[in-house]
Amino acid sequence: MLSRVADSLYWMSRYLERAEHTVRMLDVNMGLMLDKSSTSAEGRWKRVLAALGNPHGVGWEDDYYRLVNSLTFDPEIPASVTSCLIEARENARQVRDEISSEQWQQLNRMYFWVTQDYSENGLNTRLADFLPAVIDGLHLFQGITDTTMSHGEEWQFIQMGRYLERASATANLLDLYHPEILSTPEVAAEGRQYQEWVGLLRCCTAFEAYCKVYTADLTADRVLEFLLLNPQFPHSLRYSIDCLRHALVAVHLSSGRQPVDDLTRVSGRLQASLSFVQVADILSQDTGAYLHRILQQCRQTHDLIFRFYIQYSVETALAM
Repeated sequence: MLSRVADSLYWMSRYLERAEHTVRMLDVNMGLMLDKSSTSAEGRWKRVLAALGNPHGVGWEDDYYRLVNSLTFDPEIPASVTSCLIEARENARQVRDEISSEQWQQLNRMYFWVTQDYSENGLNTRLADFLPAVIDGLHLFQGITDTTMSHGEEWQFIQMGRYLERASATANLLDLYHPEILSTPEVAAEGRQYQEWVGLLRCCTAFEAYCKVYTADLTADRVLEFLLLNPQFPHSLRYSIDCLRHALVAVHLSSGRQPVDDLTRVSGRLQASLSFVQVADILSQDTGAYLHRILQQCRQTHDLIFRFYIQYSVETALAM
């Protein structure tokens, strides 16, 4: 497979996953604004901005509708939903012959729907319906991808992009929440803290799945264990990294290339750090440092994927 095809499929998938993460963060935190707790709106929305990478040109100005509007529709903000969909569609357009017609049609529909001219009048009343509808559209694209595309190298690069983006977003979110949610690891949450933990789980679509495993009694160690180490929940860090490793191995096997030592080592160490650890081990150490290592290894994995599959040298190509 050509490196430009791998590049476009990988980034198309990352941008779509990023758009879903942004929409979910906005939708959940808009709902939390209905709770008149002691948590300040400023603190809550600054955390949202930090989770989205503190995008340049946008900040908290004591108007969360304006902030949500910007992070949804402003194409000049790289983290906005519109910007992510524009980039995803452009990457898909460059490899139009490598994806199915159904994929292209669904992505094209979403692009034109989201980028049409939304007037300020009535915007506030539409956001509550608009944001969940975007998530539905993104889930539909994912389902179409899995059912209409051959699960060869092209599909595996889409998996790489999806799960590496998801793992990075989850680890970053936990890093932002951990100073607060780990203050009393084994004590059930009460009041304001309970709402914040529910918000964290909902940002990862995890609240209902968590309740089926642990019931609705929230404790910091269980929240952390579920979002970090659960091997079966699709938005847990461990599940995402397991899927990433599966995609990497599948590409190695289908391409006939020898595994890259650095990529094998870094991604394997990342998987092992989640597969062979218990939450008590994480809590007994500097949890922030542990999450930072996870994020660093995610970035290293991304860099190595690019070095070997996308931006490799002529000498490397001739040796394949």
